Amino acid sequence: MIRRLLLLAFALNLTVVTLVGHPYVGAVYAADRVARIGFVGPESSGASAGAIAAFWDRLRELGWIEGKTLVIEQRWAAGRINQLPDLMAEVIGRKVDVLVTYSTPGAIAARNATNAIPIVVASMGEPVANGLAESLARPGGNLTGLSMAWGDGIPGKWLELMRETIPQLATVAVIANPDNPLNRSVVKELTAAAPTSGVKLRVIHVRESEELERAFQRARERAQAVLVLPDALTVFNRRRIVALAAKHRLPDMYALFEFIEVGGLMAYSVDQAVLFRRAADYADKILRGARPADLPIEQPTRFKLILNMKTAKALGITIPESILLRADEVIR
Repeated sequence: MIRRLLLLAFALNLTVVTLVGHPYVGAVYAADRVARIGFVGPESSGASAGAIAAFWDRLRELGWIEGKTLVIEQRWAAGRINQLPDLMAEVIGRKVDVLVTYSTPGAIAARNATNAIPIVVASMGEPVANGLAESLARPGGNLTGLSMAWGDGIPGKWLELMRETIPQLATVAVIANPDNPLNRSVVKELTAAAPTSGVKLRVIHVRESEELERAFQRARERAQAVLVLPDALTVFNRRRIVALAAKHRLPDMYALFEFIEVGGLMAYSVDQAVLFRRAADYADKILRGARPADLPIEQPTRFKLILNMKTAKALGITIPESILLRADEVIR
């Protein structure tokens, strides 16, 4: 009898060792509990659909299945940033284990809403500059996630690409929401980079959807191209913005690929789906016991250039061979 018990114990021990080393062990352990994730988006559910789908797909790969091991509380601000605080409070009231959001305003609203519930931000501007983290390596609070790293020379890259694509370019209209901290910091970077890029800037502020028509009229009067900065308002209105750029025959540059998908001319950015998948890894780690303060805020290492040749043709623009050779994707 004792020998049988010892053999059974030995067999069980081997089973545990085998499970720990198994690549799908997360799915086994996830089945032991039901977690609750709060997801608050500053736009609509369709605005960044591909990236958001990548987040949920990755969680499923890690063993979190809605209705079995996971309860999801989703809310959307539909481009109205002033609604984020109420949406955050509503989701927090549902007793979530982790709060997930994206964008700098989303991150700020989440941090203002709670200093206890772990927060994962799928993409944000400059977390240290905006007071969201003590440092990238050691965030130090209840918030972590991914930064878009737009403060590391990327705004100057936008101007450089525009200048090379449009040889007669002298002035760029920059459409920005001044209430967005990220937009304010990017405008400063653009202002510093403009002299080197050989262009002048005309910053046009937009806080409401109703202001977009007039903003593009002003852009047409003052500039030969337009750069639209990332914001919940602009992403939510991306189809209208791209249509306005076409109406006023303004070559348009964007910081998010979602604008190119609906007809924008060009974008230089990081693949949002990559960031959102990584954010799912962070949420998974936190649900399994990791502390946000100990999870470094990551920055992307690769940016992509996407061009829309249909739009270029409609605008009468010939994309230089030097730009085409550098493009990661060309829509024809």
